[in-house]
Amino acid sequence: MWIHSQGQTALRPARPRWALRLAGWLWPFCFSALTLVLTEWIHRGDLDDFWQSYFFPHKNAYYLAFLLLLACYLVLLILTRRHWPATLGVGVLGCLPAAVCFFELQLRGEPFLPWDFSQFEEATQVVGKAGLVWQTSMKVSLALVLAATVLAAFLPKITPGWKKRLVEAALSVSLLLGIVFGVYLQPQGTLDLGIVPDEWMQDRYYRYYGVITGFMTNLQNLDIDEPEDYSEESVLALKEELLSQPQPDPLFAGSYAAQGQTGVDEPTIIYVMDESFWDVSRLEDYGVTFDREICPNLHKLQEISAWGRVYSPSFGGGTCDVEFEALTGHSCAYLPTGCKPYQQHVTSPTFALPAYLKEEFGYETLAIHGYYKKFWSRITAYPNMGIDTFIGLEDMVNPEKKRPEYWQGGLVTDAEMARQIISAYEEREGDGPLFLHAVTMQNHTSYSAKNYPDDERVRVLEDPEGMDAETIGALEDFATGCWEADAMLGQLTEYFSGVSEPVILVFWGDHYNPIGSGYEVYTSTGYASADSNDPQLHQTDLLIWSNYWQQPVELGTIGAYEVSPVMMDLYGLQKPLYFEYLTRQLSQGYRSRTLGTTVDPDGTITQQLTDEQMEWYQNHWLLEYDLLFGQEYLLEGEE
Repeated sequence: MWIHSQGQTALRPARPRWALRLAGWLWPFCFSALTLVLTEWIHRGDLDDFWQSYFFPHKNAYYLAFLLLLACYLVLLILTRRHWPATLGVGVLGCLPAAVCFFELQLRGEPFLPWDFSQFEEATQVVGKAGLVWQTSMKVSLALVLAATVLAAFLPKITPGWKKRLVEAALSVSLLLGIVFGVYLQPQGTLDLGIVPDEWMQDRYYRYYGVITGFMTNLQNLDIDEPEDYSEESVLALKEELLSQPQPDPLFAGSYAAQGQTGVDEPTIIYVMDESFWDVSRLEDYGVTFDREICPNLHKLQEISAWGRVYSPSFGGGTCDVEFEALTGHSCAYLPTGCKPYQQHVTSPTFALPAYLKEEFGYETLAIHGYYKKFWSRITAYPNMGIDTFIGLEDMVNPEKKRPEYWQGGLVTDAEMARQIISAYEEREGDGPLFLHAVTMQNHTSYSAKNYPDDERVRVLEDPEGMDAETIGALEDFATGCWEADAMLGQLTEYFSGVSEPVILVFWGDHYNPIGSGYEVYTSTGYASADSNDPQLHQTDLLIWSNYWQQPVELGTIGAYEVSPVMMDLYGLQKPLYFEYLTRQLSQGYRSRTLGTTVDPDGTITQQLTDEQMEWYQNHWLLEYDLLFGQEYLLEGEE
């Protein structure tokens, strides 16, 4: 059939409507499949071994993700009656989370998780300063989605009657809801499809099952299930068992308590959690030479203090998780990977060391942070943990700042934080004991040689083959931050050595970070692997010093949640019963169980728990659940 215009025969045939209708039918399936492939390309960075190693062995997970994308497409198509909005919507729905997931993995070693939405503001501030760049997969995927959207505009508009459209809408929505609520949110349903939970290693879980299925199945973890045996009777039985046992000897020979010292029951306690700190001079055993001793004060103080390492639950971020563990004795191992307890769970008054010290002994409680109070919701979490006064960046008058390359105006220096701590100590309201918790910011990621002048920056004199100039510059930046953190440690111990009242200072680093290009510093030196769960990348330095007892005590590696129980045990301070359980767990069960890794009492690192250790582990969760989510039966009857 030919088209006529003004009596003339046109030179082109009429558009074949059947071909467009067929394209309209096939397009949702084809584009949903394309989007699924793009999400995995973006998430992984390449598809070299995707099909053979991941897709075919776990195909049910990807078929399910395809059906979810298809259902979303059909719902958008029915709502808008046009293909191009549905194409654009599904393309964004698939590719944007995949890009976020890629960046999350680069920054902190964890993928994009459902509870990350509650951290959106914090994440955008950090990612914007982390030097992350668009990958080829992202650029090409964006171009393909936009091109597909343009092509979809030529597909025919759907024009069914309202009755038919209503039926189609009901079917599409039912398909979508069925996939989400009938499969993704049903643990048994996903297990039946061969999707096995892997909460210890979410990056591996996403590699196996894909970013869409990985994200959706993690929605199952938004609710915290109570332990199977949780009840008043089970908690009180464990409490009675603890109370009936003889008081154990102090854990560490050479400690103040182990030497039978007495007379200091309520010392001032100062916690300093230093951003990203670990003794980077350990790299000198791996082919790196610096132009100075990086941690002279730490090394000197180890000769007269308790020292060891903290097994951190975080890598590349999540500072608040580490301080949550240290202040409460709770382990993040029992909580969904990537969740932030300050934002999700510490929403009402809860057990923590500052609350215990305040309520039992009348301590004044104070916190100082070198950034804004709202970050990680500390402004609401701290009061719920018993901290009465909180000094944040907005309260500081012209604080000293450095490292302006990625952070506008720079970051508050550790030297400034030392001055803030000393000032807060001198200006506190009462004359009783003080608990002060400080969190620094100076050495926060990302790292660049541009952050310090050449005459101020620590210099790398020798480096192993394979480390590029940019990474060397980043390492120099990081090492300078460690050197200045060590100087702060010296500044604080010098000052508190001269005060008359007893003071305990607990100093440790929160976590490791990528330095330069991903894991290059660690892999090129042989210090650690490119796996964010490598135990070597989770053991930061810990020092517990006091101005009234100076003997060396080697602590080995302990969990971050053991910091407070160990500090109190070292100095013979009266512990809450919960901390008493944790000190016994440390000596009789394990020193740490974090991210699926166990540090045994002899320091051996394994991935397993013995039957006896599993009992300790389950009882820890029973008590943690009781104090954090339950009825606080453990606290009943305590004076």
